[in-house]
Amino acid sequence: MGNIGLKELLLILLIVLILFGAKKVPELAKGLGSGLREFKKAAKELDPDSGDAKAASSNVTPPAGGSSASDNERT
Repeated sequence: MGNIGLKELLLILLIVLILFGAKKVPELAKGLGSGLREFKKAAKELDPDSGDAKAASSNVTPPAGGSSASDNERT
């Protein structure tokens, strides 16, 4: 239960085609695709653990002179 086979998928596509017509289906698919793209983009922006943030933080170079920030605070 829960698995959609080829017959079920074809039946769903046929019903969508009958309900919306051949001209409207590509427009609906385009809208759905752009909506999913926007959702993924927003989810990446809100996720602090995304791969982009890790890559950006790993490119940070340490300060010159070899001393750490804690060493500078003691002097």
